[in-house]
Amino acid sequence: MSRTPQHLSPAAAGDRTPIPRLAGEREILLSSLEWHRQTFELKCAGLGQEALSTRAVPASALSLHGLARHLAGVERWWFRIQLAGEDLPLLYYTDEDPNQDFNSLNGDVEEALSAWRAECTRSREIAAARSLEDQGTSKITGEPFALRWLLLNMTTEYARHLGHADLLREATDGSVGY
Repeated sequence: MSRTPQHLSPAAAGDRTPIPRLAGEREILLSSLEWHRQTFELKCAGLGQEALSTRAVPASALSLHGLARHLAGVERWWFRIQLAGEDLPLLYYTDEDPNQDFNSLNGDVEEALSAWRAECTRSREIAAARSLEDQGTSKITGEPFALRWLLLNMTTEYARHLGHADLLREATDGSVGY
């Protein structure tokens, strides 16, 4: 007999694919990262250019627009450049302005979200074609890393920034949950 829960948090709502509780390591790692990507998409949903670009938490340069730019760059940096060895320019970064993902919000926010989605798609393709033991090399330290580590690292990157996105969204229009 199934019981309907009586006390559901707004966090239980949404159309995200659930992370399986009984699955293999690969499926759990990939599902967890995907869940976090979907959560970021939900945090941005329904807002226009101005709201997404608003730095809604005083003393911080963060905005949802900036987070979209940052996460697009992070996906490219880790999956395409360091794991797959693709020779590509960095997104929203120069040595003269390393924080332009957050600081320079020129351009259409939909273009930034499209770039992020495209980088996520390419990251999924790269991960699908490799085993968890396949290695990339850090461009900064020269140290190798495994796809297994990268999936966990990216999940923690998203989790950290989803906390920021929670605050930004709530300060922008009062929405909570996800």
